[in-house]
Amino acid sequence: MTPSQIAAVQKSFASVLPIAQQAGMMFYERLFAIDPKLRKLFSGDIAAQSEKLMQMIGTAVHGLHLPETIVPTFRALGIRHAGYGVSATDYDTVGAALLWTLEQGLGPNFTPEVKEAWNAAYNLLADTMKAAAREAKA
Repeated sequence: MTPSQIAAVQKSFASVLPIAQQAGMMFYERLFAIDPKLRKLFSGDIAAQSEKLMQMIGTAVHGLHLPETIVPTFRALGIRHAGYGVSATDYDTVGAALLWTLEQGLGPNFTPEVKEAWNAAYNLLADTMKAAAREAKA
């Protein structure tokens, strides 16, 4: 990611923080609307899961300028997700739901540049998680 992309993600996430709880719930509603079979991967309270999601996104956003500090966390997360039954293609659905949620939450501030930056950040983390899951299976 470029420094300007990192800055765009961090600045836009600061605007999402005040509505983090709502954004997390919107994300899961959208995720399950796109692919209802993913609902079975979540046995617990979605509100609690939503809170964890927003915390993890915060961790990622704040660590983007030093990826080596967040890569171990996201590798471990990828391995755990594989154990839950998350497939490599599910990451595309999650990415689509995330970008939709950001677009809804940021409104006109979700510019093409911000979208591209979030897409780059998500792909970096998703690729890290998928690689760790593949390596764990090997």
